Amino acid sequence: MSNEVKTVTVRLVKGLRGTQSRHRLSVKALGLGKVNSVRVLKDSPQVRGLISQLHYLVKVED
Repeated sequence: MSNEVKTVTVRLVKGLRGTQSRHRLSVKALGLGKVNSVRVLKDSPQVRGLISQLHYLVKVED
């Protein structure tokens, strides 16, 4: 058994103008700032929930 930590790569593909304030806070919680910024995050239910909430703003890359 390997103890690899699963990760997910998230890219912000759309700007935040015109979005709800709580969605802007969720983008900030993921650590994303400007368009095309990328973060590699630990794959957890919390991160997956934020990604599903922001499905129209972010892209999950493998």
